[in-house]
Amino acid sequence: MVLEHADSSEQVIEGYMLKNIGLGLSLLPLLATASACSITARSGPSSQAVVKADTNPSLKGITVVDLDRNAIARLAKINAVATFSETLGNASPVGTIVQPGDVLEISIWEAPPAALFGAGGMASKTSQDSILPDVSTTATLPELLVGLSGTIFVPFAGTVPVAGRSLREIEVDITNRLRGKAHLPQVIVRMTRNVASNVTIAGEVSHSTRMALTPKGERLLDAIAQAGGTTQSVNRITIQVSRAGQVVSMPLDEVIRDPRQNIVLETGDVVTALYQPYSFTVLGAAGRNEEIRLESVGITLAQALGRIGGLQADRANAKGLFIFRWEKAGNLASMDATSTNDRIPVIYRIDMSNPATFFLAQQFEMRDGDIVYVSTAPIAQFQQFVNIIASTVLPLVAVKNSVQP
Repeated sequence: MVLEHADSSEQVIEGYMLKNIGLGLSLLPLLATASACSITARSGPSSQAVVKADTNPSLKGITVVDLDRNAIARLAKINAVATFSETLGNASPVGTIVQPGDVLEISIWEAPPAALFGAGGMASKTSQDSILPDVSTTATLPELLVGLSGTIFVPFAGTVPVAGRSLREIEVDITNRLRGKAHLPQVIVRMTRNVASNVTIAGEVSHSTRMALTPKGERLLDAIAQAGGTTQSVNRITIQVSRAGQVVSMPLDEVIRDPRQNIVLETGDVVTALYQPYSFTVLGAAGRNEEIRLESVGITLAQALGRIGGLQADRANAKGLFIFRWEKAGNLASMDATSTNDRIPVIYRIDMSNPATFFLAQQFEMRDGDIVYVSTAPIAQFQQFVNIIASTVLPLVAVKNSVQP
């Protein structure tokens, strides 16, 4: 919900301060110097100024949104991360699907009496000692290279398409083609060489390499291990897999924790380990002001508040916690979906005085580049004013009274 009003209590206190600052100046010209400047000193804009940012003509395009249940639901939907298992899925292990460049060995068994592959035939041999009368005969063809046409030639079976087919499918096809020609034929197809099936591993690994795939079905973590592991901490690494024009990225920590994301790799996959030091910045009346690093898997607002030491109890405005972020146009219902800009500046307002907000904070995901700002409470500004009056005006008044006759 877009905010339409400011905190009235802040307006009242600030008005009171300005009124009394004027009174102080009329009583004591010294307040026009450094002391007067310190009265209105802030660590940043007031809560009222932030809330009214969308009405400021010099700040066009800003949208201010209350962080509520609806906003959390919309953010969860648009921030859903594409996973390896859902987007890419498991590839078929190499050796089960034939591709151009593979080399096949074909063995054909023929029951006695052998009609095609018997004694005197092509490269034939008996499967048992030759003195036995009723034994099967085996013919092993020379290695066959699958060319660009995706076919091989088998004597008496003709040209057989093999590219994109499993070894079992090829066996059945050749067997059917030999029926009626050979006596009870049986066929076994074996892949002897697979020089074209590799994946590339690069990025933040000990050594970039190409890994040959085998019928075992090498998985994503096998590729990382083959490259000697990552050179950075696991929770700082994002893994990117490129396959057939698709590019999908996930935190390595999440791949390790979820076995479904450890997918079987496919020929031509490119696995890249990316070091991405995500961070957000904290300003204002927070426990400390600095840039805070976060893991590639992300952290929630609740965790972020813990890392910054929470809010300053004596200065922070509990209703004035803000997250400054760039969102894609149309991500939230309150944004202009027809905007021509790729990104829109959005300010999320979080009311930490509401107990329900602590549950929402556990669901709000922090993003790289976020700015967390905690505004100063109006009462803190007023207290500062009172302290200055007490420490500056009152002692001088007492001096004046003491010198009067």
